[in-house]
Amino acid sequence: MKKDWTSFTQRITIDATIRSIYDAWVKPANLESWFLSSAVFTTPDKLQREHEGRIKAGDTYRWTWHGYPENIIETGSVLEANGHNHLRFTFTDECIVNVAINVEDGEKIVELTQAQIPPDEKLRIYLDCSKGWMFYLVNLKSILEGGIDLRNKNKNISNVVNA
Repeated sequence: MKKDWTSFTQRITIDATIRSIYDAWVKPANLESWFLSSAVFTTPDKLQREHEGRIKAGDTYRWTWHGYPENIIETGSVLEANGHNHLRFTFTDECIVNVAINVEDGEKIVELTQAQIPPDEKLRIYLDCSKGWMFYLVNLKSILEGGIDLRNKNKNISNVVNA
């Protein structure tokens, strides 16, 4: 059987409300609590989204991470944000990331799928992003369930799984 390198899915259970999980993804301030060092969103009218406000479809973003140089910047667009349990955005070379929050057998599940991985970048993006998303989903769980941030915030330390 041939491996499909064009997409991957990561799933994790999180003991929190669907609202708090969703807000962790759609409020810039919350994204900075578990995922990013800076999350700036701009509305289609070119206004900066409030730091505590919820992002919406049509917004664009500019992200940076702890543990990476300031010139490592990710930009993209929010394609869908349904206000409850689903988010979709562009990411890394125009891949599409889909985040769905659902209940399965009484547990809240966050399911993240990154798709449309370009064929010429399939190994790099598939491996790097699947590893990165795995860590950040675990960090999201840690923040929401216990408040412990697992990220490396020391710029002088590199090549660690938590940066």
